[in-house]
Amino acid sequence: MSELSAPSVSRSENMRRLLALALGSIGVVYGDIGTSPLYAFREALRPVAHDGVTGVEIIGLISLMIWSLTIIVTIKYVLFLLRADNDGEGGTLSLLALLMKTATGHRAALFFMGIAGAALFIGDAMITPALSVLSAVEGLKLVAPALTEYVLPIAVVILVVLFAVQSHGTGAVSSFFGPITLVWFVVMGAIGLVHIADDLSIFAAFNPLYAATFMINEGFVGIVVLGAVFLTVTGAEALYADLGHFGRRPIQWAWFSVVFPALTLNYLGQGAFILHYPQAMSDPFFLMFPKWALLPVVILATAATIIASQAVITGAFSLARQAIHLGFLPRMAIFHTSETHTGQIYLPSVNSLLMFGVLALVFLFGSSEALATAYGISVTGAMVVTSFLAFEFLRVRWNWSALAAATALLPLFALEFTFLGANLLKIGDGGYVPIMIAATFIVIMWTWKRGTEILHAKTRHIEVPLATFIKSLERKSEHAPVSVPGTAIFLTSDPGSTPAALLHNLKHNHVLHQQNFILTVRTANTPRVPKEERVNVRQLSERFTLLEMKFGFMETQNVSQALGLFRKSGIKFDIMSTSFYLGRRKLVPDAESGMPYWQDRLFIALANAAIDPSDYFRLPTNRVVELGSQVII
Repeated sequence: MSELSAPSVSRSENMRRLLALALGSIGVVYGDIGTSPLYAFREALRPVAHDGVTGVEIIGLISLMIWSLTIIVTIKYVLFLLRADNDGEGGTLSLLALLMKTATGHRAALFFMGIAGAALFIGDAMITPALSVLSAVEGLKLVAPALTEYVLPIAVVILVVLFAVQSHGTGAVSSFFGPITLVWFVVMGAIGLVHIADDLSIFAAFNPLYAATFMINEGFVGIVVLGAVFLTVTGAEALYADLGHFGRRPIQWAWFSVVFPALTLNYLGQGAFILHYPQAMSDPFFLMFPKWALLPVVILATAATIIASQAVITGAFSLARQAIHLGFLPRMAIFHTSETHTGQIYLPSVNSLLMFGVLALVFLFGSSEALATAYGISVTGAMVVTSFLAFEFLRVRWNWSALAAATALLPLFALEFTFLGANLLKIGDGGYVPIMIAATFIVIMWTWKRGTEILHAKTRHIEVPLATFIKSLERKSEHAPVSVPGTAIFLTSDPGSTPAALLHNLKHNHVLHQQNFILTVRTANTPRVPKEERVNVRQLSERFTLLEMKFGFMETQNVSQALGLFRKSGIKFDIMSTSFYLGRRKLVPDAESGMPYWQDRLFIALANAAIDPSDYFRLPTNRVVELGSQVII
């Protein structure tokens, strides 16, 4: 009897785990898209409201929103892209790393598309907190009009506190994210369901012909409206980026069981409400609630927007870590804020940059209405980039023909390019901001990648092949270096060449340790590397051994901890008699190098801002020796 019940127990445990992950994903994955009803329909109404809005136009707008959610979020992201994972990890850079494994002649195109998508996501990470928190706090105007002048200061205080607590990690509050956001979705769906009864003709919005008719009849105004309609699907990129934290099934369950129904009901309710009360177009979301419920709803909305902001900020931390390990950004300090969840990290430099950008946007635009015009470009741009990468994924990883992949994605490309074109019309009204943010980060990532390649190529010309160096030491000579007890580990990015620190140590100190290890740390194109594949050993001579460590791009490169894995190969380290030798380069710009002078200066500035290698690789600070050299770049 117990044997028969075992499978059911296992199934029930799996179901509980699935539901727990689905609840967590509601808070983290869907926090951004869940706050869109605060402003999306309101902003879509503005371009057509000046001449009066007809019932057919209202139904057409709601139809556009529902079908945008269906095609872009449900079909593209939830059903398709969640399957385009890199060993369980999602996001633009994870997809790029996956495709670069098999890329041949178009690696440069893939690289620029990847960094463009990452740069646009960073722009999204700046705009989302500013827009979401502002739109929620603005609900105070309806509760107490006298508080209108305090909306901006309150929003600024909330944002400053939000960024200030990042160093403590999200572990302490993450357990509340799911339940609070679940309540938010239930409240949204319930108020929408109540107001659908205001005008049942809103159900016609399920017919896509109303969306098509709206676009045909409105002409240019319809294109402008699309820029606001697109606000309904913001947060879809974060959905894909958070795949590794929760897995495909919990995210899909959360979408189909809670998020999609709640959003659909709320948009239908807002549409029916405006059909019955056209005078409420100034703020349909909050005006749907009775006066006694306004203050609790504003508080709940503010909590939901803080959660949405928290999710996109941590998403930016994860993206920055991926970019660092893939060689797109210089090394930065990375701190883990949880002992059990590796995805919970804190990057002080990224946090400061985001806070500065968010507060600058709040003061520059002053209101959610003004900021909404700048929002769409970064999100639509990132989505178009992801669709291009998805085309390559279908062609290379699923072995589809180019024609079949293009045919499958053509409707999606047509829709997303239409949305992008509609948002580009807002460049003069603030749309230039996300373009400038993205362009800045594209230049930074391209400069760092190109600069490191040039630096590596230049140093190779002056480096001595390691095999030649070892042979020269083995020859008997009266000038042989003095042998000293202990172990020396020389870190290098090129295991085929003699580390500069080793050459400088011999040149200036004339000593050689009894045991010398040449250590190379590599980043794999996979999120994580199994421990049994982490290290590799190759004996070069009696005194020299080549060591290789491999980490995934989602892992912390803790060299000190990983050294213990070499014990299985018979290599033992006494950390107190081991010295780590690092080469430190002083870079000098050269007008004749492979980059313009201004780009040389930018690369040098990025290199100087990078974290010390001993800190990045978690080396014991009292055992590190740095030897410098000058390189013209």
